[in-house]
Amino acid sequence: MEDKLRNINKNILANEWATLYRVDYDYKFENGDWRTLSRESYDRGNGTGILLYNKAKKTVILTKQFRMPAYVNTPADGMSIEVCAGALDKNEEPEVCIIREVEEEVGYKINSAKKVLECYTSPGAVTEKMFLFIAEYDDSMKINDGGGLEIEDEEIEVLELPFTKAIEMIQNFEIIDAKTIMLLQYAQINGVLS
Repeated sequence: MEDKLRNINKNILANEWATLYRVDYDYKFENGDWRTLSRESYDRGNGTGILLYNKAKKTVILTKQFRMPAYVNTPADGMSIEVCAGALDKNEEPEVCIIREVEEEVGYKINSAKKVLECYTSPGAVTEKMFLFIAEYDDSMKINDGGGLEIEDEEIEVLELPFTKAIEMIQNFEIIDAKTIMLLQYAQINGVLS
């Protein structure tokens, strides 16, 4: 890529919860022409997500919480059904992050998770790379009610659903979160609950 880019300049447009940059740069097109372009890039760090599944019960653990950006776009989408997820702390390994998030958000204590996907969900605007995991759970791993951390202003409803119901919820547009759809479809394609 270095031979196609030059004169990269980042200017901060906003720096509250995360950083919004305007990035100006020269880009070399296939025909050899150089053009000066400008894009906005929202940097909120990287994140993790996990599908918790129970083979014996054929269930999955999901969360339901209010998401202001989804509400701004379409008010009916404000309450989002998602896999447990969280933002990585600086220099934190993704697996360490997701193990912590599982305990905070859904109240289960897991010791490990299997990474199955890495993805950008909106690479045209957001820098966030998602590290997506799966892990098996059972009732003995439940150590608290979950619900998120009050100091992070989280109010998370924990949902234990039949896997078949979660797949139906994608098909009827009740689940419209990309990371959740990817992990549920990964489980379906790979027979994770079989």
